[in-house]
Amino acid sequence: QVRLVESGGGLVQAGGSLRLSCAASGLTFTTASMGWFRQDPGKEREFVAAISWSGRTTDYSDSVRGRFTISRDNAKNTVSVQMNSLKPEDTAVYYCVADTSRHFGDRHPSSFDYWGQGTQVTVSS
Repeated sequence: QVRLVESGGGLVQAGGSLRLSCAASGLTFTTASMGWFRQDPGKEREFVAAISWSGRTTDYSDSVRGRFTISRDNAKNTVSVQMNSLKPEDTAVYYCVADTSRHFGDRHPSSFDYWGQGTQVTVSS
């Protein structure tokens, strides 16, 4: 049974930072691409960032590039995203995702096999 468990969400002022982490179990983590999506009520689910199984390749949406950094620790089966210079428009539920297809680069939600339950990030102005 695959489990992705997010942590680290919360309330922060604009300009502040948060670090989200995701602990994965039940899958071969070292061959899975990992990523993050977010969704605000009333909006579509939005790709945020992804990292290849090796960690050597990353992908970011234009809205977060330069502010967010995704990383992974294959020894601990964890993936994280460091979020700096947060803006009120970053407010959303953030989901950890896994793609076990051994492909990388497709940002569509359907490309990711497994999803966590989500963690709320709220950025106040």
